[in-house]
Amino acid sequence: MATSKLSKIGKKVIELEISALKKLQKSISKSFDKAVSAITNCKGKVILCGVGKSFLIGQKISSTLSSVGCPSFSINANECLHGDLGSISTKDILILLSNSGDTDELKPVIQYANRFKITLIGITSKKNSILFKASDIKLLIPEVKEAALSLVPTSSSTEILALGDSLAVATLNIKKFNKKKYKILHPAGNISNKLKTVEDLMISNKGVPLINENSGMKRALDLISKKKLGVLLAINKKKLTTGIITDGQIRRYNQKKGSVSNLKVRDIMTKNPISVDKDTLAEKGLSIMSEKKITSLCVHKNKNKKRTIGILHIHHILSANIQ
Repeated sequence: MATSKLSKIGKKVIELEISALKKLQKSISKSFDKAVSAITNCKGKVILCGVGKSFLIGQKISSTLSSVGCPSFSINANECLHGDLGSISTKDILILLSNSGDTDELKPVIQYANRFKITLIGITSKKNSILFKASDIKLLIPEVKEAALSLVPTSSSTEILALGDSLAVATLNIKKFNKKKYKILHPAGNISNKLKTVEDLMISNKGVPLINENSGMKRALDLISKKKLGVLLAINKKKLTTGIITDGQIRRYNQKKGSVSNLKVRDIMTKNPISVDKDTLAEKGLSIMSEKKITSLCVHKNKNKKRTIGILHIHHILSANIQ
């Protein structure tokens, strides 16, 4: 088969699925609001259940819900017939996925949910189906043309997947689930790196290289060697940050004006060093360093820019694989 013809098939499949998503978008109603409210207020877990490809889509939706702070897991309807019904409690919410709504394996699950008054959210495209009629909250997806043989779940499965994402994102907004909370649930990988803050990487407490602005440069040279950061933060008697001094500054001063041994820190330091809030993303910190052509940032909390709680060096960011 010619490559050009295969490309046309690929484009046609995407066209059909885009059409399905447009129909789904128009179908969103008050039932969607009820489903989001139920998920948000769930005292137990949100359980996704289906058969075949619907089960696989349920796994993805469940994973997304868990990742945004809604404890969730997925179960296969086939396994429910052999004991897994015991994993569903009355505090849970059960979301059943079935395009036809009449899948035989789902019928015992529906009966179990109804018998024990477990909130049941049904996602199906058939109004006359058992699932639609038995559900407490009915999410009716539009009937659409499948992309292959008019049978293979493609357009309809795309609808269900998108609807699941919509439920998760809407729930995220109601729960005010922010990046800080998201980071807690994603402690590794690229996502974790992107969400690392300045506070995660900075040196704090006794590790911060502080020196009084009135100290002599002899002491400053000893301290800068001891701390091994190549930088010192100058503070006044109120312990407010007034300047920064680097080993590069000291070398340049020596080359241009001679020895610094008889000077005070305040004579050499750069006044009012750049400071960022502890919750600033590390990526942003790296961007500031690159723009200002500096290698260190002071770190403060809230609006107290003069009271340094940490120092961030460019090596800390690069060592964390942040670029």
